[in-house]
Amino acid sequence: MNLDKAKKRIAKQVKKGFHGYPKITLAYYGATKDCATEVVVQFTMGEGDSSQEERFSCETEIRENELVQTTLLKIIERADANSVIEIEGVALL
Repeated sequence: MNLDKAKKRIAKQVKKGFHGYPKITLAYYGATKDCATEVVVQFTMGEGDSSQEERFSCETEIRENELVQTTLLKIIERADANSVIEIEGVALL
């Protein structure tokens, strides 16, 4: 799958907003606010449940990495998530 297609499909899921559980939260981190080099994916099955977390990192801008974006999309689809939440901006490491 190409990068643009993966990013659009993720953005479409995020745009839907919160529709209950299971929920996936995406948070981007980097050394500067302009370049995210790490993404944290949190999966929560239900309200009050503990969340499972997975981290991906790369040397360059992770939001422009086709492999990572495709992987995020597959995680969202396979988890059958009702809600996908993306934390705005890039948090500093």
